Amino acid sequence: MNYSKPKGTYDVLPAEVGKWHFFEDVVREVARVYHVHEIRTPIFESSELFHRSAGETSDVVSKETYEFKDRGGRDMTLRPEGTAGIARSFIENKLYIKTGLQKMFCLGPMFRYERQQKGRYRQHMQFSVEAFGSDSPMLDVEIISMACLILEKLGLDQNVKVKLNSLGSKASRALYREALVAHFTPHQESLCSDCKVRLEKNPLRILDCKRDADSDVMRAAPEMIDYLIPEDLAYFEAVKVGLERSGIAYEYDSNLVRGFDYYTHTIFEVQADIPGFGAQTTLCGGGRYDGLVEELGGPSTPGIGFGMGIERMLLALEAAEIHHSIESKIDLFFLPMGEAAEVMVSEVMRGLRAAGVACEADFSDRKLKARFKLADDALARYTVVVGDDEVASREVNVKDAKTGETTVVKVDELVKFMEGCE
Repeated sequence: MNYSKPKGTYDVLPAEVGKWHFFEDVVREVARVYHVHEIRTPIFESSELFHRSAGETSDVVSKETYEFKDRGGRDMTLRPEGTAGIARSFIENKLYIKTGLQKMFCLGPMFRYERQQKGRYRQHMQFSVEAFGSDSPMLDVEIISMACLILEKLGLDQNVKVKLNSLGSKASRALYREALVAHFTPHQESLCSDCKVRLEKNPLRILDCKRDADSDVMRAAPEMIDYLIPEDLAYFEAVKVGLERSGIAYEYDSNLVRGFDYYTHTIFEVQADIPGFGAQTTLCGGGRYDGLVEELGGPSTPGIGFGMGIERMLLALEAAEIHHSIESKIDLFFLPMGEAAEVMVSEVMRGLRAAGVACEADFSDRKLKARFKLADDALARYTVVVGDDEVASREVNVKDAKTGETTVVKVDELVKFMEGCE
């Protein structure tokens, strides 16, 4: 029987892993300078967690989640996004007891049963950042600036733009809900079947519809900003001023709503404008969710965050012809000739590796020329041929791949020799 990977998944082969390592190193370093600490949460949680946080009418919950019953009959869901699980952990582990701002990031797989397209997979890797404990608009600016700095470190800062909108507080959303119902009700027969349900349960979700996005009734829909109460409008203006003073260019986008019900106030997306990147231009997105912790059973705690898909980011880098990778290089490549040499090389490599020296050996019976090519392909800095004479003398000839020079080194002094190399 022939097996293949599940639809919507992919293999990251060894030759490609260096690109992922580079991205991961960049986001970890940016997280460090922003004082954001790593958290690791389960890849599956209670289904109810995502139903309450993202919303029953969101496309993610209603159409895209991987749900299953475990052997105990409990309803479980593979996490479709990172915020809900981190918020659950924040509550369960009583992290809210700590004073000050709590900033965390998670790097791992997310799962959504959606139509496969370039850069969008049913299992995808995501970098998520969440910050709890402050309702200052300057924290919104900080979170957006963090996303922008990651793109700058990757080399994409000249090809992206920040889209910005506000969903306001509960008071503003109540006013906006009435306006949306009044607008869409006379046209409900022209709406898709999903939006007819949304009109009754959650009218704001209509604005996130992909099928009706270009319809006249959608284009004529009222804008959220016109229904923000004065306090919410002042908050949004403060965010915009903060971005301007931080040198972060943005565009106001009245159609931006994001896909989860927990969002409040500031929402944003960072989009790429790169030839050849494709129609799906969003690289990352997020926003405020000041009521989420309370909704999940915790104390009233403001929060904000964003998620960044690694696959989309790597595609954007490829389209922009920006190439980054961390290469796996070998310090010493041994070519043992005979059984006695193989035994000694195995012994020597154990000590070298324990000392942090990257080693490899070819234990085959290929011709020497072919074996030297293996060392070259591995980008080995030094190559060492070991035969019976070297076994007897416990001395080896270490050949420098850069200069072609050979140095005689005692086997017991190889670690010291490597420590002295550039």
